[in-house]
Amino acid sequence: MKAPAPSCPATATPPNPTVPPYLHALPQGVYAIDTGFHRDVFDAAYLVVEQGRAAFIDTGTNFAVPRLLGALQALGLGVEAVDWVIPTHVHLDHAGGVGLLMQHLPGAQLLVHPRGARHLIDPAKLWAGATAVYGEAEMQRSYGRLQPVPEARVQHSHDGQVLSLAGRPLKLIDTPGHARHHHCVWDEASRGWFTGDTFGLSYREFDTAQGAWIMPTSTPVQFEPELLQASVQRLLAADPDCMYLTHFGRIGGTAAEVQRLGRLLLGLLADMVTLGRRVQHAPNRHQALKEGQLVLFSASLAAHGCKLSVADIETLLGMDLELNAQGMAVWLDRPAP
Repeated sequence: MKAPAPSCPATATPPNPTVPPYLHALPQGVYAIDTGFHRDVFDAAYLVVEQGRAAFIDTGTNFAVPRLLGALQALGLGVEAVDWVIPTHVHLDHAGGVGLLMQHLPGAQLLVHPRGARHLIDPAKLWAGATAVYGEAEMQRSYGRLQPVPEARVQHSHDGQVLSLAGRPLKLIDTPGHARHHHCVWDEASRGWFTGDTFGLSYREFDTAQGAWIMPTSTPVQFEPELLQASVQRLLAADPDCMYLTHFGRIGGTAAEVQRLGRLLLGLLADMVTLGRRVQHAPNRHQALKEGQLVLFSASLAAHGCKLSVADIETLLGMDLELNAQGMAVWLDRPAP
């Protein structure tokens, strides 16, 4: 395996010569901000800048807020320049910092999927649900106490909605499958989708001479593989040149490369469905789901030219294997429609 390529190679130098290492400039006024959640190059928030106006897409957790504000400062932008904060969905690694960030952005409006809006206005149930998965101590350590957003500052997205950032169109579409409160954002200027978790996970440690590798994420509790397949196909139908993943960074670069990644993602999603059905009634189902995923992903990575050992792959994907298994179990136990 070659040395990992930078996830977001700089293509422009921000006005401030002191550029923080977590800020990565991309083409067309897009900046990736490494939020520092869990490990480096694991969780990204994005800042889109157009004619001095700005929008954040995903925020990371409360602990990422100083980095988000630092990115504005490094780019010579005041907090009043931010018009929009747009979480792709309300899972806490994407939206946990929304409330705290909004407290620092006096002119910004929050644009959120209608199924997720109430959880950001009153995050009590969101906190309780996440605590049931992670435990109170981990919630405090990794996320910090969630802050509510005043309802007057919250707007609901709708499928096909187009908003303007200083004349730059950003289009939102409904993309269920990973979560029912998930939308993705199309940026025509860069011909790329901000995909949240709909277009899976792509970690830079798995880059090889063949390019990036990608895998589905089925975290609890709303994994629905048929809907996810349709959402991925809808993203691919726009013939994008790149995808902006929260985990992690801009991938693609050409329409052909994005289509390759899409085929890989959909193939592994189908393999996960087959695995789930095979072990659905196994007495040790949770462990079988974790071990089965590791076999699938290790084989796929080997075919991709990755030279990491299975043990190293398991270390890097440990949290994802666990959460994917939990999400698959909820899906397998859901009554048939």
